[in-house]
Amino acid sequence: MSVVRMQSSEPVSDRPISGGAMDRVVARGGLPRWAKLTALAAALLLAALAFWFYAPRGDSQTVSADRLTISTVRNGTFDDFIPLRARVTPLLTVFLDAIEGGRVEKVIAEDGATLRKGDLIAVLSNAELQLSVLARQTEVEQQINNMRSQELALAQTRLANQRAVLEAGLAADKARRQYEREAPLAERGFVAGKQFADTADQTRYEQQRLAVLRRSQATDERLQASQLSQQRASAASLQNSLQLARGTLEALNLRAPVAGQLSGFSIQIGQSLSRGERIGQIDSPGRNKLMAGVDEFYLGRVQLGQQARIEVGGKDYRARVTKIYPQVQNGQFQVDLQFIGAEPADLQRGQTLQTRLTLGDPAPARLLPNGAFYNETGGTFVFVVSPDGGSAVKRPVRLGRRSPDAIEVLEGLDPGERVITSPYTGFADKDRLDLSSPKD
Repeated sequence: MSVVRMQSSEPVSDRPISGGAMDRVVARGGLPRWAKLTALAAALLLAALAFWFYAPRGDSQTVSADRLTISTVRNGTFDDFIPLRARVTPLLTVFLDAIEGGRVEKVIAEDGATLRKGDLIAVLSNAELQLSVLARQTEVEQQINNMRSQELALAQTRLANQRAVLEAGLAADKARRQYEREAPLAERGFVAGKQFADTADQTRYEQQRLAVLRRSQATDERLQASQLSQQRASAASLQNSLQLARGTLEALNLRAPVAGQLSGFSIQIGQSLSRGERIGQIDSPGRNKLMAGVDEFYLGRVQLGQQARIEVGGKDYRARVTKIYPQVQNGQFQVDLQFIGAEPADLQRGQTLQTRLTLGDPAPARLLPNGAFYNETGGTFVFVVSPDGGSAVKRPVRLGRRSPDAIEVLEGLDPGERVITSPYTGFADKDRLDLSSPKD
């Protein structure tokens, strides 16, 4: 730094120098104002451009790529099946109810016992029912006895009519023979005219009486036959009623209606059972079926006769759908499957088995790995990842059949394209996703 000495024309004074004469306005150099304004405007424009480029758009969202599952579309074979958890249930179950209420007097069988048809299980007592049945039985027997008496009276009437016809026929024959003897004698004058006229009148009378009795007998026979038929039908009905009355008493002896294994049976001696009360059930021995819940999505695709494969103990067993319950509860409907041929040994009621229900034959198809995205989109659109992996764009698609492993692609995707198959929670309404890596 150089020092410039300033010379003054004024004489030098002997007073001390104060330095006041050195203060002067020095003009500063710099950019003109218009240049500063231009620079400020350029800076604001750059900031706006940067905000517009980096700021998130309303139809896009930035998502971390490490929380997404990205799968590749490929060509392959579509195996059309659904996995099921099937529960073992007896093929035939017969429920045991107390047909008539009463007090338990004896318990013969135990829970879990194997029964034959007709085996006695328990004995009940019901004094009121027994008296009622005995009274009914007495009434029925009295009515049957009355009908038998009526049948006897009708039989006696028939015999009386037959006897009267026989007697009338005999009298008519006698009168005819008397007339035939007197006729030639009357012509010769050996028989008085009055006597012969009386004989002729008696003959006509006996013949007419015989004809009347025969008509009356025929009428009575028709009426008696109809009456006897009605009485016999009534007697049969009363006999059935008597059998029912006796059967009501027999119902106090609880018997096995079918052969099988008794379960759910826990009554005790002295216990009072109401009429119709459930006391247990009998399961068919050695024959079981499977009950499984199927997602309501497959309600229109599950059909009777479709086959399923069950693996138990390293062996494959076959079963088929025998019944479909169309009622949907908690998003599922129930199906029954019955084993084809032999069934696994030592199956226990309530045991669960893994089952693969086949819905169709394997066929070539364009496949997309199954994922949770389907539950949110219904298969109407997917997010397709760009080749560089930096973004994903929503694309409408048409998907077909679905299995636990893959979904059939009908339209909208080509082999080799990558698709987000994890849940679309939080960005299903967006059109574009910016995928950020963990380093970012």
